[in-house]
Amino acid sequence: MDPGISFAVLAAVAWGVYIFSLKRLFSDFSPAALTVLLNSCAVVWYAPVMVSRTDFSRELAGGIGPLELGVVVLTVLMHAIAFVLFLRAIGSGDLSYVTPISKIVPVFVLPIEVLLLGQVLTAVQIFGVVVATVAVYVVNYEPGNLLGPVVNVYHSRPAQFALLSAMCYAVGDVGKRVVLQEIGVPTTLWVPVLLVGITLILLPSAVRNPPSVTRSEIPLFVGVGAIVALAEHTTTTAFAILPASIASPIVNTQAVIAVVLGGVLLGERYFRLRLLAAVMAVLGVTLIAL
Repeated sequence: MDPGISFAVLAAVAWGVYIFSLKRLFSDFSPAALTVLLNSCAVVWYAPVMVSRTDFSRELAGGIGPLELGVVVLTVLMHAIAFVLFLRAIGSGDLSYVTPISKIVPVFVLPIEVLLLGQVLTAVQIFGVVVATVAVYVVNYEPGNLLGPVVNVYHSRPAQFALLSAMCYAVGDVGKRVVLQEIGVPTTLWVPVLLVGITLILLPSAVRNPPSVTRSEIPLFVGVGAIVALAEHTTTTAFAILPASIASPIVNTQAVIAVVLGGVLLGERYFRLRLLAAVMAVLGVTLIAL
């Protein structure tokens, strides 16, 4: 298997465990405050890696032009805006309604990368992207009208927020590929830049809704922060190797992993449907890897 795909699969597993941990351990915290705290812990975990594996003298000597800096800022901003839009979506609509829409990121990544960067995929890989994307949609949806959320996007404000969130994540994913491959920002530098950038953007919201952290919860934040550091590192490594149109659908199968974990460990509903989605996700990743 291509090393980039291996890193993308590992990232999906790490993010899946992270999402499951959020549902299991931190349901009482506001999303913005929780993200700020966990990202801060992740930066502390990742700092030794950045310091020991980044040649700052070479990076600073090479410099970065205004255009490249603009791409970096835009990429960080798109990830933060996407998260805020998703919060708006779940704040004004049912989670089972808006989440499937917010997870169709690869649908937008593929045409953006093909049109702007001239990326070429085989027919089998494109089919794999479609299968993996459908799997992520299905695993987040509760039985009912499968296409209902998409069909009613025009009339639903929460669905519109979710769709805009997916679009922003798509721009962020393509931007991440450009930052890492075309601009050449090293993985060990990009991880803390992204984590710190998102933290700073969400900080005002977190300050307005300050969390109350007990002493017994500190080890939980430290532990999950380590998972965030691992997940972001493997995600960044995958995007540094693969086209975004391949890395994005694989990494987004994190939702499948999180929901399957919930079904196995917590006995959540509709496990057979979630298991079908998991099989579809594996099939999609396999087709992409061919």
